[in-house]
Amino acid sequence: MTMELKYSAALTGASFMLFEFKQIATLKENGLSDDEIRHKVLTENLFQYEKLSSLKRGLPYILQRVNALDDYLRKYVLQETLESSKLVNLYAIMKTDRLFFEFMSEVMQEKLSTHNYTLEKKDINSYFAIKSEQDTAVASWSDSTVEKLQSVFRKILYESGILTNYRTGELNRLIVDEQIKNHLHAIGDGRYLQVIGESR
Repeated sequence: MTMELKYSAALTGASFMLFEFKQIATLKENGLSDDEIRHKVLTENLFQYEKLSSLKRGLPYILQRVNALDDYLRKYVLQETLESSKLVNLYAIMKTDRLFFEFMSEVMQEKLSTHNYTLEKKDINSYFAIKSEQDTAVASWSDSTVEKLQSVFRKILYESGILTNYRTGELNRLIVDEQIKNHLHAIGDGRYLQVIGESR
């Protein structure tokens, strides 16, 4: 469950990564175990990375995201549209990364629910400042780590379609497929819809 996760800077090594997410989901759907997936991805350089270190760093978190999906959502990622895949990937990131989920819950949900469609740099800075006061692990991170995380948060919002303009910070409300809405509510994960501005 999301609230049991510790704060982590893992997203610095694994941002949106939709291409990789879908590849791992395909391997899972084909029946491969986590160990088999790791071996295949690393030995065949399945993501076509120049540096093996980047591949090794990002892979555990992509696997974690795919493993957070049930059978229905995993199949949905592979069979439906690109926009639908982006939404499920965003859900998986929120489900596996407490810091990002709380950002969505505490910052983005407030903006979208009040029709404030602008994300400013101060919004992200303020969020990290508050978390630094609340948690010693976050407080111990270097400035460069925090800056990288802030950049990754914006990138995830942009690649998921919520942030439409980096320069102006313009935000967009995602259109969620009814199948996804119904399924997430059915499995008790409706809160992930609420943080992107969706009501029942």
